[in-house]
Amino acid sequence: MARISFLLFCLVAQVAVTARVSFDAWFEDRTLRLDYIFSGDSVNQHIALDEMLSLPYWAGRHNNLDSLALFGNGQIYVRDAGTQQLIYATSFSTLFQEWQHTPEAAVKVKAFENCFMVPMPRKPVNVTVELADSHQRVTSSLTTYVDPSDILIRRTDNYTVYPHSCVLRSGSEARCVDLAIVAEGYREDQMGLFREDAQKFCDQLFNHEPYTHLKNRFNVVAVAVPSRDEGASIPSQNIWKETALGASFDTFYSDRYLTTLHVKRLNNVLTGIPFDQIVVLVNTDKYGGGGIYNLYMLASAHHAMSLPVCVHEFGHSFVGLADEYDYGDGTDYYHKDVEPWEKNITTLKDFKSKWADMIEEGTPLPTPNSDDKKIQYTRVGLFEGAGYMKKGVYRPAQECRMKINDVPAFCPVCQRAIKQMIYFVTE
Repeated sequence: MARISFLLFCLVAQVAVTARVSFDAWFEDRTLRLDYIFSGDSVNQHIALDEMLSLPYWAGRHNNLDSLALFGNGQIYVRDAGTQQLIYATSFSTLFQEWQHTPEAAVKVKAFENCFMVPMPRKPVNVTVELADSHQRVTSSLTTYVDPSDILIRRTDNYTVYPHSCVLRSGSEARCVDLAIVAEGYREDQMGLFREDAQKFCDQLFNHEPYTHLKNRFNVVAVAVPSRDEGASIPSQNIWKETALGASFDTFYSDRYLTTLHVKRLNNVLTGIPFDQIVVLVNTDKYGGGGIYNLYMLASAHHAMSLPVCVHEFGHSFVGLADEYDYGDGTDYYHKDVEPWEKNITTLKDFKSKWADMIEEGTPLPTPNSDDKKIQYTRVGLFEGAGYMKKGVYRPAQECRMKINDVPAFCPVCQRAIKQMIYFVTE
């Protein structure tokens, strides 16, 4: 009887914890958009609140509200102002923090735009945004008191909504990953081409497991945002284009790194359209792209390898997967005394938390490469060289879509991480 009572108590306690954060009790079916400016140099970080907006829909998760799917390079915590109870949490990465590791950051101070979405609270809350360094130590933090009745929170209900069309509709926003594909560098007369490109991206993405069998957990819309000019800027060739989102190659002086620094402009064109993930297709045949966790994925649409690149970059932006290749130089973004937060690389600091359970008994560790192409992306092991580092960081498979474009699939570890993220968002 005592054991039954104890188990009953644990069950009740578990239910109480699970029900602790009810979406309807704490939030409206609206979005609070928080715009921040992150600034600094290689050693300094500053956070400033720029603006708050109220959007007419909430397309994010309705469960797991006070949990983090990943630690990320930054976190946002929403707490009830009266009790300090945590009622929502999310994580992200930023271009600013990436830039801090560049040579330019050692000699310049720069500022970067950031937009974050949280559900609109019914009562006053404290919103805390934290930035962490590569040792996963919080280096900057800003807490803002937010009263949802504040007259200076800009309501966007009557804003112009850009033309958008449904590419895939699987269910309600609360039960699906809501993906917005945005046109960049397409003129008004090229929107038919853009819609074709959006469909090609979806066909490619859902041809990869586990997206294939979980396709019914996605909604996808194509947002037709016209540009005056076609393509994207290429500063290294003195080519400057006037486009809707200001996309540009040569980000951080890397010729194939294609991004936009105009994050507010990107989010503004999505006003009135439910989304929780952004894909930007750029009307160019030059190779390039970029993906930042919980910010956006952006890639060229017409290079021969564009579709594989898009799937790779979406692995960054949606799942927070790390690059599994190395530069063969002295890059030291990861540290042996810290386990990376990305699920597909390890420094062995806490390997048990990664894919140790997926390695077959008898597999040599570290694992040597094989000439057998049949097992290069299916055999799980411990392969040295990942996260841009040749030594000290390990990947789970010899080859993977997160390593090279020629591989037709994600490795089993990345597939599991993708599946976990989809479930986290939709269940």
